[in-house]
Amino acid sequence: MTVNRVGLVVHGGRAEAVAAAHAVRAWCAEHAVRCADIDVWQEGERHSAREELDAAGDPDLIVTLGGDGTFLRGARLAAENDALVLGVDLGRVGFLTEVPASAVRAALDAVRAERITVESRMLLTMRASCRLEVPAQMETLLRYGRGPMLPPPRVRAECETGDNWGIALNVTALNDVVVEKLARDRQVSVGVYLSGRLLACYSADALLVATPTGSTAYSFAAGGPVVSPRAEGLVFTPVAPHMVFNRSVVAAPDEPIALRVLERSGQAAVSIDGQLRGVLSPGDWIGVYAAPRRLKAVRLGPMDFYGRLRERMNLTDAPAALADGEAAPLWPVTSPRPADLAHLALPPAPEDGPRSS
Repeated sequence: MTVNRVGLVVHGGRAEAVAAAHAVRAWCAEHAVRCADIDVWQEGERHSAREELDAAGDPDLIVTLGGDGTFLRGARLAAENDALVLGVDLGRVGFLTEVPASAVRAALDAVRAERITVESRMLLTMRASCRLEVPAQMETLLRYGRGPMLPPPRVRAECETGDNWGIALNVTALNDVVVEKLARDRQVSVGVYLSGRLLACYSADALLVATPTGSTAYSFAAGGPVVSPRAEGLVFTPVAPHMVFNRSVVAAPDEPIALRVLERSGQAAVSIDGQLRGVLSPGDWIGVYAAPRRLKAVRLGPMDFYGRLRERMNLTDAPAALADGEAAPLWPVTSPRPADLAHLALPPAPEDGPRSS
């Protein structure tokens, strides 16, 4: 594909990320491609994705240099502009980034030569009973020792707004939307609705709605299921609920999930991909659902999600299983694939012999 403009999102606190950024800028200079640093904090303020992209000249490729947190910032920008996003891996426990820093030039060459696969990932968006805002005193507290916060979410002007259906907020989440308690000594009480029907009322530390991509993030830490990023669905997970039913629920992609703060509950914070974006009072609600737009992530080859899961989670084999022998391939992948398996997503056969599982 033709790459005319590259936007860089850099983890400035890591020397290797800064060095990789120099390599990207050099590649862009060699190929007469415009390159701009975006998602930066200027004059002590954070800007909306639209403002950041306008300042960068509307890049068609976003390159993130850091871990999964940096990738999430780049994904917010790419989703706003329907741009491609390429994650360069400089993190420690990441699932989102694609290539090591040493291969960044080769990855850019592959994008330019169209030797890539574009992976479509589900995003979440939301409506709310009110505009999301963070109280000034809370923003001051949270800014202590940290950078500025993101601005309040804008309203999606192209969407109809009504008292019953709420305000359409211009937000996207690649990982999750979280409603959580504000006071350490008081849980938040929330009614949870799936596809317009009350599921249950929870008293919990937090309640979250995750994408399949986000199933390995906060939802996983809270005991939620690991879901293939190729799957479609919304994962609802309660965090430390005071009730017997503490399981996750996986809803269909067209089934919205609504969370209403109960009338005698304390206030609740709303975080989107780990960024605090507002506070809900008793009676307020948010509705989370699949966004019409998708994230377009650059892949240089088939993603070995389960191999990465085994590696990043340091999965070990049961001693009893090891005593019974080494794991063999599930089937001989070097032989031609039978017709009844042709539609399945399986790893390609290696050229140098059978693949071990």
